[in-house]
Amino acid sequence: MSLTEKRAYLEAIRRRYQQASRGNKSKILDEFCAVCGYNRKYAIRILKKRRAKKRAKPGPKRWYDPAMLLEPLKAIWLATDQMCSKRLKVALKEWLPHYEKEHGDLDDVARFRLYGISPATIDRLLKPLRIDHPTKGLSGTKPGRLLKNQIPIRTDNWDITQPGFMEVDTVAHCGNSLAGDFVWSLTMTDILTAWTENRATWNKGATGVIAKIKNIEKSLPFTLLGCDCDNGSEFLNHHLIRYLMKRGAPVQFTRSRAYHKNDNAHVEQKNWTHVRHLFG
Repeated sequence: MSLTEKRAYLEAIRRRYQQASRGNKSKILDEFCAVCGYNRKYAIRILKKRRAKKRAKPGPKRWYDPAMLLEPLKAIWLATDQMCSKRLKVALKEWLPHYEKEHGDLDDVARFRLYGISPATIDRLLKPLRIDHPTKGLSGTKPGRLLKNQIPIRTDNWDITQPGFMEVDTVAHCGNSLAGDFVWSLTMTDILTAWTENRATWNKGATGVIAKIKNIEKSLPFTLLGCDCDNGSEFLNHHLIRYLMKRGAPVQFTRSRAYHKNDNAHVEQKNWTHVRHLFG
Protein backbone atom coordinates (compact mmCIF):
# COMPACT_ATOMS: atom_id res chain seq x y z
CA MET A 1 0.00 0.00 0.00
CA SER A 2 1.53 3.30 -1.07
CA LEU A 3 1.93 6.30 1.22
CA THR A 4 -0.66 8.24 -0.77
CA GLU A 5 -3.18 5.42 -0.38
CA LYS A 6 -2.49 5.22 3.37
CA ARG A 7 -3.11 8.96 3.75
CA ALA A 8 -6.35 8.70 1.80
CA TYR A 9 -7.50 5.80 3.98
CA LEU A 10 -6.55 7.76 7.12
CA GLU A 11 -8.65 10.74 6.04
CA ALA A 12 -11.56 8.43 5.23
CA ILE A 13 -11.76 6.86 8.71
CA ARG A 14 -10.41 9.67 10.94
CA ARG A 15 -13.75 11.38 11.59
CA ARG A 16 -15.55 8.04 12.06
CA TYR A 17 -12.89 7.01 14.62
CA GLN A 18 -13.12 10.28 16.57
CA GLN A 19 -16.94 10.05 16.83
CA ALA A 20 -17.08 6.31 17.63
CA SER A 21 -17.63 4.78 21.07
CA ARG A 22 -14.75 3.20 22.99
CA GLY A 23 -15.57 -0.31 21.75
CA ASN A 24 -15.97 0.73 18.12
CA LYS A 25 -12.74 2.70 18.27
CA SER A 26 -10.90 -0.49 19.16
CA LYS A 27 -12.39 -2.30 16.14
CA ILE A 28 -11.55 0.58 13.77
CA LEU A 29 -8.03 0.69 15.19
CA ASP A 30 -7.53 -3.06 14.67
CA GLU A 31 -8.66 -2.75 11.06
CA PHE A 32 -6.48 0.34 10.44
CA CYS A 33 -3.32 -1.31 11.84
CA ALA A 34 -3.98 -4.50 9.85
CA VAL A 35 -4.46 -2.65 6.54
CA CYS A 36 -1.65 -0.08 6.88
CA GLY A 37 0.81 -2.05 9.03
CA TYR A 38 1.16 0.75 11.59
CA ASN A 39 2.17 0.36 15.24
CA ARG A 40 -0.93 0.62 17.43
CA LYS A 41 0.33 3.58 19.50
CA TYR A 42 1.31 5.47 16.33
CA ALA A 43 -2.05 4.69 14.75
CA ILE A 44 -3.90 6.08 17.80
CA ARG A 45 -1.82 9.26 17.69
CA ILE A 46 -2.47 10.06 14.02
CA LEU A 47 -6.17 9.15 14.24
CA LYS A 48 -6.65 11.57 17.15
CA LYS A 49 -5.05 14.45 15.27
CA ARG A 50 -7.28 16.99 13.62
CA ARG A 51 -6.98 17.35 9.89
CA ALA A 52 -4.25 19.84 9.09
CA LYS A 53 -5.43 22.97 7.29
CA LYS A 54 -3.80 23.67 3.96
CA ARG A 55 -1.48 26.62 4.12
CA ALA A 56 -1.76 29.27 1.46
CA LYS A 57 1.15 29.42 -0.91
CA PRO A 58 3.58 32.16 0.02
CA GLY A 59 3.62 35.14 -2.27
CA PRO A 60 3.53 38.91 -2.35
CA LYS A 61 0.43 40.47 -0.86
CA ARG A 62 -1.48 42.90 -3.01
CA TRP A 63 -0.51 46.28 -1.65
CA TYR A 64 -2.55 48.48 -3.95
CA ASP A 65 -6.21 49.42 -4.04
CA PRO A 66 -7.47 49.42 -7.64
CA ALA A 67 -10.16 52.02 -6.98
CA MET A 68 -7.59 54.33 -5.40
CA LEU A 69 -5.16 54.14 -8.33
CA LEU A 70 -7.38 53.72 -11.37
CA GLU A 71 -8.65 57.30 -11.75
CA PRO A 72 -5.24 59.06 -11.82
CA LEU A 73 -3.70 56.19 -13.79
CA LYS A 74 -6.43 56.36 -16.45
CA ALA A 75 -6.16 60.15 -16.79
CA ILE A 76 -2.37 60.05 -17.20
CA TRP A 77 -2.54 57.06 -19.57
CA LEU A 78 -4.93 58.90 -21.89
CA ALA A 79 -2.96 62.14 -21.65
CA THR A 80 0.22 60.31 -22.72
CA ASP A 81 -1.49 58.85 -25.81
CA GLN A 82 -1.96 55.44 -24.20
CA MET A 83 1.67 54.65 -23.48
CA CYS A 84 2.69 51.05 -22.92
CA SER A 85 3.01 50.05 -19.27
CA LYS A 86 6.82 50.08 -19.17
CA ARG A 87 7.04 53.62 -20.51
CA LEU A 88 4.07 54.77 -18.43
CA LYS A 89 5.74 53.62 -15.21
CA VAL A 90 8.67 55.96 -15.93
CA ALA A 91 6.40 58.78 -17.13
CA LEU A 92 4.32 58.73 -13.93
CA LYS A 93 7.09 60.54 -12.04
CA GLU A 94 6.85 63.43 -14.51
CA TRP A 95 3.08 63.49 -14.97
CA LEU A 96 1.79 62.90 -11.45
CA PRO A 97 2.66 66.40 -10.13
CA HIS A 98 0.77 67.96 -13.07
CA TYR A 99 -2.20 65.68 -12.43
CA GLU A 100 -2.33 66.82 -8.79
CA LYS A 101 -2.21 70.48 -9.83
CA GLU A 102 -5.20 69.91 -12.12
CA HIS A 103 -7.29 67.53 -10.00
CA GLY A 104 -6.15 68.16 -6.44
CA ASP A 105 -3.63 66.47 -4.18
CA LEU A 106 -3.67 62.70 -3.79
CA ASP A 107 -3.26 61.23 -0.34
CA ASP A 108 0.21 60.06 0.62
CA VAL A 109 -0.67 56.37 0.33
CA ALA A 110 -2.02 56.67 -3.24
CA ARG A 111 0.98 58.73 -4.33
CA PHE A 112 3.39 56.21 -2.82
CA ARG A 113 1.56 53.33 -4.53
CA LEU A 114 1.61 55.04 -7.93
CA TYR A 115 5.32 55.80 -7.73
CA GLY A 116 6.03 52.15 -6.88
CA ILE A 117 3.55 50.48 -9.24
CA SER A 118 4.90 47.80 -11.58
CA PRO A 119 4.27 47.56 -15.35
CA ALA A 120 2.41 44.26 -14.81
CA THR A 121 0.03 45.93 -12.32
CA ILE A 122 -0.53 48.81 -14.75
CA ASP A 123 -1.49 46.30 -17.45
CA ARG A 124 -3.95 44.57 -15.11
CA LEU A 125 -5.63 47.82 -14.09
CA LEU A 126 -5.85 49.21 -17.61
CA LYS A 127 -6.94 45.99 -19.34
CA PRO A 128 -10.70 46.79 -19.21
CA LEU A 129 -10.04 50.34 -20.46
CA ARG A 130 -8.10 49.24 -23.54
CA ILE A 131 -11.30 47.71 -24.94
CA ASP A 132 -13.13 51.06 -24.71
CA HIS A 133 -10.15 53.05 -26.03
CA PRO A 134 -8.78 51.15 -29.06
CA THR A 135 -5.77 52.63 -30.82
CA LYS A 136 -5.92 50.56 -34.01
CA GLY A 137 -7.98 51.85 -36.92
CA LEU A 138 -9.05 50.18 -40.15
CA SER A 139 -6.17 49.06 -42.35
CA GLY A 140 -6.28 50.29 -45.93
CA THR A 141 -3.06 48.58 -47.00
CA LYS A 142 -3.49 46.44 -50.10
CA PRO A 143 -0.42 44.49 -51.17
CA GLY A 144 1.43 45.47 -54.33
CA ARG A 145 2.37 41.95 -55.35
CA LEU A 146 3.99 42.56 -58.73
CA LEU A 147 6.97 44.66 -57.59
CA LYS A 148 7.81 43.03 -54.27
CA ASN A 149 10.80 41.21 -55.71
CA GLN A 150 12.28 44.44 -57.08
CA ILE A 151 12.23 46.31 -53.76
CA PRO A 152 14.46 44.90 -50.98
CA ILE A 153 13.19 44.30 -47.43
CA ARG A 154 14.60 46.35 -44.57
CA THR A 155 14.26 44.39 -41.34
CA ASP A 156 16.16 46.78 -39.08
CA ASN A 157 17.13 50.45 -39.06
CA TRP A 158 19.82 51.77 -41.30
CA ASP A 159 23.11 52.63 -39.64
CA ILE A 160 21.88 56.18 -39.32
CA THR A 161 24.43 58.94 -38.90
CA GLN A 162 22.64 61.71 -40.82
CA PRO A 163 19.08 62.80 -41.52
CA GLY A 164 17.37 61.89 -44.77
CA PHE A 165 16.36 58.26 -44.26
CA MET A 166 12.59 58.35 -43.92
CA GLU A 167 9.66 56.00 -43.34
CA VAL A 168 6.40 56.64 -45.22
CA ASP A 169 2.84 55.45 -44.63
CA THR A 170 -0.79 56.37 -45.24
CA VAL A 171 -3.84 56.62 -42.95
CA ALA A 172 -7.44 56.36 -44.15
CA HIS A 173 -10.05 58.90 -42.99
CA CYS A 174 -13.02 56.72 -43.85
CA GLY A 175 -15.11 56.38 -40.71
CA ASN A 176 -16.26 52.80 -40.21
CA SER A 177 -16.05 51.71 -43.86
CA LEU A 178 -13.33 51.67 -46.51
CA ALA A 179 -15.93 51.80 -49.29
CA GLY A 180 -16.05 54.78 -51.65
CA ASP A 181 -13.77 57.80 -52.04
CA PHE A 182 -12.26 59.68 -49.11
CA VAL A 183 -9.18 61.54 -47.93
CA TRP A 184 -5.96 59.81 -46.90
CA SER A 185 -3.12 61.27 -44.85
CA LEU A 186 0.42 60.68 -46.09
CA THR A 187 3.05 60.71 -43.32
CA MET A 188 6.83 60.75 -43.73
CA THR A 189 9.11 60.54 -40.66
CA ASP A 190 12.89 60.88 -40.52
CA ILE A 191 14.42 58.09 -38.45
CA LEU A 192 17.32 60.08 -36.99
CA THR A 193 15.63 63.38 -36.15
CA ALA A 194 11.93 62.34 -36.04
CA TRP A 195 11.19 65.25 -38.42
CA THR A 196 7.66 64.53 -39.67
CA GLU A 197 5.70 65.86 -42.64
CA ASN A 198 2.00 65.23 -43.31
CA ARG A 199 -0.03 65.78 -46.46
CA ALA A 200 -3.62 64.99 -47.42
CA THR A 201 -4.49 63.26 -50.69
CA TRP A 202 -7.83 62.33 -52.26
CA ASN A 203 -7.79 58.53 -52.43
CA LYS A 204 -4.38 56.91 -52.64
CA GLY A 205 -3.65 56.49 -56.32
CA ALA A 206 -0.01 56.51 -57.38
CA THR A 207 -0.27 59.94 -59.06
CA GLY A 208 -1.66 61.68 -55.98
CA VAL A 209 0.73 59.96 -53.56
CA ILE A 210 3.81 60.81 -55.65
CA ALA A 211 2.68 64.43 -55.94
CA LYS A 212 2.52 64.69 -52.13
CA ILE A 213 5.91 62.97 -51.70
CA LYS A 214 7.42 65.49 -54.16
CA ASN A 215 5.84 68.33 -52.20
CA ILE A 216 7.23 66.96 -48.93
CA GLU A 217 10.71 66.49 -50.41
CA LYS A 218 10.81 70.14 -51.48
CA SER A 219 10.01 71.30 -47.94
CA LEU A 220 12.55 69.08 -46.15
CA PRO A 221 15.51 70.85 -44.49
CA PHE A 222 17.75 67.95 -45.60
CA THR A 223 18.22 65.75 -48.67
CA LEU A 224 16.04 62.67 -49.04
CA LEU A 225 18.45 59.71 -48.95
CA GLY A 226 16.22 56.72 -48.21
CA CYS A 227 12.53 55.87 -48.30
CA ASP A 228 11.06 52.85 -46.52
CA CYS A 229 7.40 51.91 -46.98
CA ASP A 230 4.96 49.11 -46.20
CA ASN A 231 3.64 46.73 -48.85
CA GLY A 232 0.74 48.89 -50.00
CA SER A 233 0.05 49.33 -53.69
CA GLU A 234 0.26 53.13 -53.31
CA PHE A 235 4.03 52.68 -52.82
CA LEU A 236 4.91 49.47 -54.65
CA ASN A 237 4.35 50.75 -58.17
CA HIS A 238 6.47 51.66 -61.21
CA HIS A 239 5.77 55.39 -60.86
CA LEU A 240 7.30 55.69 -57.39
CA ILE A 241 10.22 53.42 -58.33
CA ARG A 242 11.04 55.69 -61.28
CA TYR A 243 10.72 58.83 -59.18
CA LEU A 244 12.99 57.61 -56.38
CA MET A 245 15.51 55.43 -58.21
CA LYS A 246 15.76 56.79 -61.75
CA ARG A 247 17.41 60.09 -60.86
CA GLY A 248 20.92 61.49 -60.73
CA ALA A 249 21.30 60.63 -57.02
CA PRO A 250 18.99 57.63 -56.50
CA VAL A 251 17.08 57.38 -53.22
CA GLN A 252 17.46 54.07 -51.37
CA PHE A 253 14.01 52.47 -51.67
CA THR A 254 13.10 49.60 -49.30
CA ARG A 255 9.99 47.99 -47.85
CA SER A 256 9.01 46.35 -44.57
CA ARG A 257 7.98 42.75 -44.03
CA ALA A 258 4.29 42.02 -44.44
CA TYR A 259 2.35 42.12 -41.12
CA HIS A 260 5.39 43.44 -39.19
CA LYS A 261 4.35 46.98 -38.21
CA ASN A 262 7.37 47.37 -35.94
CA ASP A 263 9.55 47.44 -39.07
CA ASN A 264 8.10 50.93 -39.59
CA ALA A 265 7.75 51.82 -35.92
CA HIS A 266 8.74 55.49 -36.31
CA VAL A 267 6.08 56.43 -38.86
CA GLU A 268 3.48 54.17 -37.20
CA GLN A 269 3.95 56.13 -33.98
CA LYS A 270 3.52 59.43 -35.84
CA ASN A 271 0.41 58.05 -37.56
CA TRP A 272 -1.14 57.93 -34.09
CA THR A 273 0.18 61.15 -32.53
CA HIS A 274 0.01 63.36 -35.64
CA VAL A 275 -2.97 61.91 -37.52
CA ARG A 276 -5.36 59.52 -35.75
CA HIS A 277 -5.22 61.32 -32.41
CA LEU A 278 -6.17 64.61 -34.10
CA PHE A 279 -8.44 63.56 -36.96
CA GLY A 280 -9.59 60.05 -36.12
